[in-house]
Amino acid sequence: MPPAHETPHYHGDAVRALFIVSAIVLVVSEFMGAGLLSGPLAIGLAVVLAVAAGITNPAQPWIHWVDALLALLTTILFGLETVGDYAAGLAARNGSFIFALGLALLSLSALYLAVRTVRGTMLRDYP
Repeated sequence: MPPAHETPHYHGDAVRALFIVSAIVLVVSEFMGAGLLSGPLAIGLAVVLAVAAGITNPAQPWIHWVDALLALLTTILFGLETVGDYAAGLAARNGSFIFALGLALLSLSALYLAVRTVRGTMLRDYP
């Protein structure tokens, strides 16, 4: 992981790492037949996560809003998938449950850190 930045409340490096790990897990889950999303959609989402991770930096505040929105959408997407599988009793028999749960937790962590970063960028001008 890159060295920590001196910017207070900047968690972009951690968000970047969570997005890359999520993209890798998403691609691996597709190749293992988990079927969370259709193939092209899964690869497309993995590319979007990787691009967002690559653009994230402390100098451009707008990307932190994009990161937070992307983390929110993926948290909802994979969270609903996880809850649906669990409610249907598929958690023990369905390999996609583990992948969806992992992606939901990674996305939730990224959401928390992205929102903290957005908050930090909004408060930079205040003591």
